[in-house]
Amino acid sequence: MPKVYLICGKICSGKSRYARLIRENVGAVILSTDEVTWDLIENEQGEFYDAFAQRVNLYLRKKTVEIVGAGANVILDWGFWTRENRRDISAFLTAQKTAYEWHYIDIDDDCWRRHIAKRNAGIEQGNRGPDFYVDEGLLKKLESLFEPPEKNEMDVIYTPEG
Repeated sequence: MPKVYLICGKICSGKSRYARLIRENVGAVILSTDEVTWDLIENEQGEFYDAFAQRVNLYLRKKTVEIVGAGANVILDWGFWTRENRRDISAFLTAQKTAYEWHYIDIDDDCWRRHIAKRNAGIEQGNRGPDFYVDEGLLKKLESLFEPPEKNEMDVIYTPEG
């Protein structure tokens, strides 16, 4: 039976890489808010971005149920930074009678900082794509928004190496 794989984790924790691993193992469609916002507005920041990303997520969750209903697995590579986000999507999928599984990228601070530095270096070299440059101001903002999940919220906990 097809299901939804929900990936929770901080920015630069390796969620997209992990989503590709799941896709290789189970066959799935990856739905990424970052990819959509990049393709449509090139991650234009400002007040508009948050509202736009929220609308993208509402659209993609409808498509998630449609894709699963058609018989394919779906991976939501969104981050799900808050308990409220996680409760909301779980309640939505349950109401739609759609099977799901939570995966958490549990990255230690040193590894996380290395991921951020590597991403930023790539962006500085012109490898932009859907990635955001993470300066100290953005890093502090994002750290304040992320609510790590309780262990019992997650079905799978993945710890990246390096």
